[in-house]
Amino acid sequence: MISPYTRPIVAPPRIEIPIPELAVRAEAEGMGYRAYLDTLIAEEIAHRAETRLRRAVRAARFPALRTIDDFNFTFQSALRRQMLGSYLGVELITDGRNAIFSGPTGTGKTHLVIALAYRALQHGYEARFVSADVLIGELSHAASLGTLDAALGPYLQPHVLVLDEIGYLAHAADAANVLYRVVNERYLRQLPILVTTNKPLAAWGHVLHDGDLAEAILDRLLERGTHFEMRGRSYRTRHLKETTSVDTTDA
Repeated sequence: MISPYTRPIVAPPRIEIPIPELAVRAEAEGMGYRAYLDTLIAEEIAHRAETRLRRAVRAARFPALRTIDDFNFTFQSALRRQMLGSYLGVELITDGRNAIFSGPTGTGKTHLVIALAYRALQHGYEARFVSADVLIGELSHAASLGTLDAALGPYLQPHVLVLDEIGYLAHAADAANVLYRVVNERYLRQLPILVTTNKPLAAWGHVLHDGDLAEAILDRLLERGTHFEMRGRSYRTRHLKETTSVDTTDA
């Protein structure tokens, strides 16, 4: 679930310098042939990198684009930027590091997993965002048709998988079975998963309808991963004044 720590943003617009304009600038600045060529090559490299990033963002299917620089670490005091450490670098992928962000709604969990996945895109990797309800529903349906192996493909190929909102909605009866397939396959390939949930990890057995498989899923996620517990009020309702609860218990 997206938390409005900031307004939705889009990838920065491409700054393009047409060749005729660059030629005029080169002539005005007395730019030599080599400097002109270097500038032209640099512009082309920047353009290709930006085009690749834009395509990667579209392929990731983020509901909105979030960045780590836009996260309000002052409001969410349970987490400091330094605690994310290597999750902001290529080690997220090269070390196959997973992360589970748990906590109440509105505490910035989805903002963070999108921001980390976007940073991976900036490093040249691929990512895919999907809600847990969509993934489990799709794979559960595929399993009933005997096409589960084929349906797993889109969730096993990206370098980073973002799995959002485990436990927010009621999941299918075989949720643990299909989710285990995704987690285990990515675990064997050392490909990271970034997860958000509003449920305590101890409740996943109930959420996924199978305590043993839920434990196996968490075991694989946390072997090379970290559990970040988010706390505090929802950022969405920060403008509301706290009210004093009234005790209605009979004397």
